Amino acid sequence: MPMVRPEQGRNVRPPSVRIDRKTLGALGEEAAVRHLLLRGFRIMERNWRCRLGELDLVAMDGEQLVFVEVRTRASDAFGTGAESVDERKRLKLRQLAQAYMREKQWTLDLSVRFDVVSVRLLGPDRYEIDHIVHAF
Repeated sequence: MPMVRPEQGRNVRPPSVRIDRKTLGALGEEAAVRHLLLRGFRIMERNWRCRLGELDLVAMDGEQLVFVEVRTRASDAFGTGAESVDERKRLKLRQLAQAYMREKQWTLDLSVRFDVVSVRLLGPDRYEIDHIVHAF
């Protein structure tokens, strides 16, 4: 699996400040969006929901439709964000992607891939991003 090297960014709270799960996720998603935009992705959807669940990000990378799962951690104490995308979650993401494509009436012959962007807060205004292209 190709990997993008970690980067550091701004506008993220330090992990020493207690952050609730929802805020932590929003900060990580914002960092992931900036990361993808800098690499030429076009963001199509953020937090797309249906009865099955939610897709964090849907983007275009050239002519390829990319479903991006964003996982944010304040530390690696319980593993990385990418490690938390287990087989059950992958199945759910595939089902969500099919529902998204049906709703948007995208053709099934479109090239599709699934990426995982793992964001780890490092300190004041700093984070590390691990972008796994073709994660599954």
